[in-house]
Amino acid sequence: MAKFYKIWLIFDPRRVFVAQGVFLFLLAAMIHLVLLSNPNTNWFQRAFAAEAME
Repeated sequence: MAKFYKIWLIFDPRRVFVAQGVFLFLLAAMIHLVLLSNPNTNWFQRAFAAEAME
């Protein structure tokens, strides 16, 4: 574990962090789209349905 820093000699830190950011953004977008596609977890439909019932 003491020589773990040497991984940055193989990988460019800027590319790793950009790739990680892109991956996390796409993962978050996919999770939101999956939740919105399910009627039980679609917060837009629930919010407007409650507003229409008033």
